Amino acid sequence: MSIKIGPISLENSVILAPMSGVSDMPYRRLAKQYGAGLVISEMIASQAMIYANRKTMKMASKCAEEFPMAVQLAGCDPELMAEAARLNQDRGAAIIDINMGCPVKKVVKGQAGSALMRDELLAGRIIESLVKAVDLPVTLKMRTGWDDDNRNAPNLARIAENAGVQMITVHGRTRNQFYNGQADWSFIRQVKEAVALPVIGNGDVKSVYDAKKLLTLSQADGVMIGRGTYGRPWFLQQVIHFLATGEELPDPSLVDQFTTVQSHYEDLLSHYGSLRGLRMARKHVGWYSKGLPGSAEFRGKINEIDEPVEAKKVIADFYHTNLDRQAA
Repeated sequence: MSIKIGPISLENSVILAPMSGVSDMPYRRLAKQYGAGLVISEMIASQAMIYANRKTMKMASKCAEEFPMAVQLAGCDPELMAEAARLNQDRGAAIIDINMGCPVKKVVKGQAGSALMRDELLAGRIIESLVKAVDLPVTLKMRTGWDDDNRNAPNLARIAENAGVQMITVHGRTRNQFYNGQADWSFIRQVKEAVALPVIGNGDVKSVYDAKKLLTLSQADGVMIGRGTYGRPWFLQQVIHFLATGEELPDPSLVDQFTTVQSHYEDLLSHYGSLRGLRMARKHVGWYSKGLPGSAEFRGKINEIDEPVEAKKVIADFYHTNLDRQAA
């Protein structure tokens, strides 16, 4: 099932979610390797991005390398967000995504993220400002509403459609739920019925059956997956295959998983530099190792190492031990 976002056609309807501290360039590259139809950057604070660009006149990455890639912007000032959108258009973004779903207190306190769902007038001004600022498709990600008494996603979706937004993603929780409870996939159907745009469902997709059930209950056009990819980026490929064929793909062999871990680790070191890359890699290595024999001890050990070569050796020893155990 393909999706059109303005002039852009996605190869499939499985999308990597924007995740702070996770969906950086190395992770997005990995997601693309495993077939993601679209990858989305970590949430970028518009004001901070503009300041950094004016100071350095250079961005850290080029979006064109990951085409099609969406850059997600957060903020509450229509003019600043429009300027940030133009800067990202200039550096090769294919799509600009507006964040109206982040529940984090620091973001909400600044009247950004999901706080905008409480102010539909301001939300509408921001959407209009960004649509007018760029020649790229603009998309919107939001929650079902602020709380159970204010689930206004269908109305905000209509506002967004009228302003020129090309796709809407709905995380099936309210802001006040944060990540607690269960995502309400059925409610997303109300958003789908409110607009003629592609609607993407998000939240709690941890198995291929979850993805199928989300699409059935929501009647959404696609699925966005975030935390379900932790330690298993190949899950994206499994979902794509299952939705297309009804057939379950097995997890990669442990040898192939080790190859992915090594490649991801090296990409993190290259992208961030040795020390920061090593520290960024710790959480990923921990997620990859989950469920393997000796993983708890391994995670404790890897988290104390500050030397990349030593860390690589410990990772290799851990996987070789498990491969030997598997072969025995």
